[in-house]
This record gives sequence, C-alpha cells and structure tokens, in this order.
Amino acid sequence: MDDPRRGRAWCRARSDEVDAWVRDLFAAAAAGDGSGIALVAVGGYGRAELFPGSDLDLVLLHEPKRDVSAVAERLWYPIWDAGLKLGHSVRTVDQALALARQDLDTATALLSTRHLAGDGDLATALAAGARRQWERGAKRWLSELAERVAARHARAGEVAFLLEPDLKEGRGGLRDVHALEWAVATKRLLFEPDQVALDSAYAVIADARVELQRRTRSTSNRLALQDQDAVAAALDYADADALMHAVSSAARTIAWASDDLWRRIGSSLRGPIGRTVRRDRVVRPGIVLRDGEVLVEPGPRADDGGATLVLQAAAAAAKEGAPFARPSLDALGAAAAKPVPDPWPAVARDALVELLLAGRAAIGVIETLDQIGVWLRLLPEWAHVRSRPQRNAYHRFTVDRHLVETAANAAALAGRVDRPDLLAVGSLLHDIGKGLPGDHTEAGMRIVRVLGTRMGFAPGDVDTLVALVEHHLLLADIATRRDLDDPGTIERVVGAVGSIPRLRLLAALTEADSIATGPSAWSPWKALLVRDLVERAEHVVRGGAATEVSRAHELTPAQRALLDRGQVQVDGRDGSLTVVARDEPGLMARLTGVLTLHGIRVLAATAHSDERGWILDEFVVESAFGDLVDWAAVARDIDRVLADPGAFDAAVERKIGTYDGRAPQAASTEISVEFDTGISAHATVVEVHAPDRIGLLYRITRALGAAGLDIRSAKVQTMGPHAVDAFYVRDRAGAKVVDPAALAAIEREVLRAVRR
Repeated sequence: MDDPRRGRAWCRARSDEVDAWVRDLFAAAAAGDGSGIALVAVGGYGRAELFPGSDLDLVLLHEPKRDVSAVAERLWYPIWDAGLKLGHSVRTVDQALALARQDLDTATALLSTRHLAGDGDLATALAAGARRQWERGAKRWLSELAERVAARHARAGEVAFLLEPDLKEGRGGLRDVHALEWAVATKRLLFEPDQVALDSAYAVIADARVELQRRTRSTSNRLALQDQDAVAAALDYADADALMHAVSSAARTIAWASDDLWRRIGSSLRGPIGRTVRRDRVVRPGIVLRDGEVLVEPGPRADDGGATLVLQAAAAAAKEGAPFARPSLDALGAAAAKPVPDPWPAVARDALVELLLAGRAAIGVIETLDQIGVWLRLLPEWAHVRSRPQRNAYHRFTVDRHLVETAANAAALAGRVDRPDLLAVGSLLHDIGKGLPGDHTEAGMRIVRVLGTRMGFAPGDVDTLVALVEHHLLLADIATRRDLDDPGTIERVVGAVGSIPRLRLLAALTEADSIATGPSAWSPWKALLVRDLVERAEHVVRGGAATEVSRAHELTPAQRALLDRGQVQVDGRDGSLTVVARDEPGLMARLTGVLTLHGIRVLAATAHSDERGWILDEFVVESAFGDLVDWAAVARDIDRVLADPGAFDAAVERKIGTYDGRAPQAASTEISVEFDTGISAHATVVEVHAPDRIGLLYRITRALGAAGLDIRSAKVQTMGPHAVDAFYVRDRAGAKVVDPAALAAIEREVLRAVRR
C-alpha cells in the first residue's frame, strides 16, 4: 500500500515483478534443461495486466515426448505457497489448440499468449495457431461472443449509471474492451477515432479497478459507495463525485463504441440475405436512408449546413429508427463546427422537437451526437450536467441521461397536452441547473430563459418553459406531502401554475420525470395522488371554489356511522386499515408501532374525531415485504395496545434495533424538520426528512405526541433510501401551532427521536 505508483502504472509494475519472479522459478524448476518446454502467460496476465486481485494464468507447454511432471510440480508449488491464485495447465501446443477449438474462454485467453521463459518457438507456435484458428472460426466465435456480451450486460448492468458499478463485467466496463479486441482479431474494423477514445476510457476504468482492489484487499470489481472516496483520493480526483463523473463518461464511451462495432458485426454475420437492401430513400433534403443507415450526402445545401443539418439528420435517424452511417458522423461534426445561429431558424427548432418526440428512439441518437462532440456544440449549457453522477439510490441515471430519459417518457404523454413542443423541450431541460452553485431550480430557470430565447421560442412560450423548470417538483411534492382535502393545498397549486395548459404540461412532466428517476419515484399510488390533485386544481382554475373539491374535516356517512357506535373497531383489508378508538395522546404512535411489528408500511393516514372524544384513524398501507397482511393478527395486537398503551414499546424498539443492524450503508441523508404554517387554515404541517428505516414513522409520531400535538393527517413518502414524512398537527386546544418557540421545541423533540 506504500507503493507510490497508482492505477495501471502499479498494475504494469506488478506484472513486471511477477514476470521476473516466475522466470526465476522456471529456471530452478527446469534445472538447467529448458529445451522442449516453455512457460507462457495467457489471459489478463498475458496482456501484462495484473490487477491486485488477478489470477496468474500460466500454461506450461512441452513437446509431445517431453515428460514435464516434475518440472510442473517444482514450478506450481512455490506459487501456491506464496498465496497467489494460480490458473495453470500443462499441455502440448496441439492439446492447447484442440481445447481452444471447443471452448470460447480458452480461445480468447490464448489470443493474449505471451512468452515468459523456455523455448520461444513453442510460444510462437501456440500464439500463431490460436490466432489462425480464431480467424477461421470467426463467424461461430463472434456469434457466441455477442451472446455472451448481451447476457453479461443484462446481468451486471450499466457502469455509467449504477450507484455501485461493476468495473469489469458491467456494460461499458473493461470486459467490453477485451471483447472488442477479440472481435477485431477476426479482422473486423474498429475505426481509428474509436480506438483512441477507447484507450483513454479504458485507462480511467482500469485505474479505478486497481485502486479499488488495493484498498479493499479483495478481488471485488464492484466500486461500492463506501470505497469511492478512498479510490478518488488515491487517483487525485477532487472527490468521489469527480471520480464517478470520470468513470461514467469513460463507460459511456466504451459502451457506445461496443454497440457500434457489434451492430456492424451483426449486420455482416447476417449477410446480404439477412439484410433488406433497397434503393436510397430521401428522408430529408440531402439526407438519405441507405442500407438501413442514415447518410448525409455531400454537396451544397439549402439550409445553413450547420445546426439545422445536424438536427434534421438526428430527427431522421430517430424517426426511421436507424443509426448514422459512419461517414456521416464526420459530416455532422463538420456541420456542428459552424456557429449556431442566434436565434435558431424555425426549421432547426422544429427538428429538435421532432427528435425529442420520437421517444425512446431519440436516446441512442442523442448519445451518438454526444459521443462525437456535437451535442455540446448545439447546447453548450449541457456541459455541467454531462455524465454528472447522482450518488443516491433514488436516481438511477446521471443527470444528462435522466434528462434525455425524461424527454423520451414525455413523448409518450404528448397527446395529453396542448403544446407537445414545450413539453418535449421542458422535459429535456427541467434539471439543467444541476451541478451549478445554489439551488438547481433557480439556476435552471436562468439557463432556460436564455436557451429558450436562443432557440427562437416566443416570449410567452419561454415563460412557460421557465415555469416548467420552476415548478417541476411542485405536483409530486404537494401530492405526496400535503393533504389534498385541505382547500389551502389546491389554492397553492393554482396560485403557482395559473392555467390549465401549464397544469397539464406539469402533470405530464411530473410523470415523465418520476418514471425516469427510478422505481421508487413513481407508483400507482403516487399516480393516483397526482391525478387527483390535477383534477381538483383544474376545477378551481375553471372558476370553481377549492372548498367544492376538498373534504377537509368532513365525514362520509359510513365514517359517521362508525364513530356514532362509540366502541373500539378495527377493520383491515387489502391496502387500508380503519381504527375507531378513544381519542388519547399518542394513539397514532401506538398504532404505527403495531404496524411496524407486522412489517406494514404506512403511505398515508387521516384522523377524524367527534365531540364525544372518539376518533377514527384511517391508514393507506402496503406490506414492506410484499406478503399478504394477516389482518386478524394485526387487529388482535391493536386491541391489546389500546388496552395497554405501553404493551408494545419494547418490542417495537427491539425490532428497530434488529433492522438497524442489518441495514446497508447508503448515501448520507441530512435529517431535518421543516414547518409550513401557511398552506392550511386549520393545521401546521411538520415535514421530516430522514434516512428511511424500520420504525421511523413510529418514532416521529411518538415524538409529536410527546410534544403535545394531535396528528390530523399524514403523508409518508420513501425516495430510495430517504424518507419525507409530512404531518398535519394541532395543539391540544385544536389550534395551529405558529409560535416560534413552540415550533423550535417540536423540532428538538422530533430530531432527538429520529437520531436515536
């Protein structure tokens, strides 16, 4: 660990040291008679690329009549005794080649044969024979290798986007570069610019893998969250974000080059029979579809030959679902080098919108433009979001890919809005302020005002784009954190949005953004809440009253009937639980404690009380473990805790402690308590941000009860490893809490409970 060398320099130095040691072992094992035998390195060691966790892959070659059993024994045992992992075999050249004809792993390993000691002619014969066999069996090997690559990608995921990527096996990782090298060994063409970019990208990933394995003293290839700071420091990155930015960018380069070569290999393997060959079809002036590829024809053009050409070609590629012909990439690069008009011509703006509204087909097209340096020339403001990591489990993509994914999702929702063009562009740019100092929404608003104007949108349309950025979190936050039955909630949304067209644009953006964020950001429950909120807001925008679409403090006839019975009742079914009981301090905490013990997650809760001191609590719930809920057992435990308020406190705390010990480490979440005293006329909103864990809701509700508060409703939201829980509370006299000293006391009580 004291070796000052880092990354691949350390890797190569170790290979050199092991080479010298192994040669000495061979000399001793051969006892001065090295004729007819040779020691060769294969695989990673054959590439002189010994990572800290690498095996030594060695083959002891011998002539058919040479007995080398004693030599092998004297050679292998010192390596084992040194504690190194050894992949070893003893074979003749013919035996090694025979195995390579049958096994892909052996065939690829022998492509990296490197002579270490002994008879060099044997090593040369093996290397030449292996390459000759590989070229002769190219069609078979490439087909099998392509299947392996696809399966590996599906299993290991994306290096560029995973929170904890597999640097070797993931898509965009080191093994993809090895696979490209093996493919090129069949005399397939890897374009020179791709090779240069691959070499640089490979260095970034390899350096990170070396330092990961050195610091963890393991063979792991997964760059875990807790190791990223140490690896970043070892490689002189400013911080872990800078490391993951470099890793993501490098992995995208590798993945793009890999996709391009394997697509061309697939086309060649299918041959002319497998390809549909048609005459050129003009898809735009000067842009044709030829043999399934989009080709930009040379010659004079009617448009500006710059940004318009690039965007027209991109729109054509997305619409046709076809890749660019490689010569066209140079043409697009040359076109993008020309100054972008300010403002853009309408045809360029329309082409951008057409590209984005192509949906998922646009993702690969934009990635290609990005890889060849064209996208940044069109949108220089993209630079600070490009490959920018979002190091938390809530977001599954880097910022730039999240934006493109959101735009692709929005394309499928374009039929819901009056202005699909504004939806498409607003979706692409809604998080453009991330990575800049200050609040990313405010930064994004400034950028989009400049960008929208440069793109040639009318002033009113620019205002709408800015509003989409300003309020892109509004509907999701309000729907999941505020009481939709309170008129103040609806009035706040209407006051912010102002019109039905903007409201519908925001609704579509909210859904597209949430789906692009990750699996925990969108659900049927959240979709229902947002839709309900939008419908109520539309009613008010059309001139209706918020009180007409709110049901705050109102009881349905069925609820009134339950309360009027004046007796304890527990009714759980499907995803809901209703409890009628005496209204006592801490009741909701006791109920949530029981639910915690049964592995039930609360999504929302409401409370209704009557003048006789009875309360009806309703919970929307789901099983935390995907199992059916045993409602009879839940009802029995609720009856027990109502009879004995302290019955389950110790059991709940034990369960919390058990799960705290098992919980994986995640990105840090700042614990905070915020208050909203303006949205409701009847209650104060207490919003708690904290790491999600078993028992969190129980501890918060218990703390609120200890602070002398009645909880009238609650909204519980989990965002990956983070929780944002909001509670509408009143004091014991039924009044809002607005006194600063009282609010400070509540904050202290909640923070103490959450931090336990």
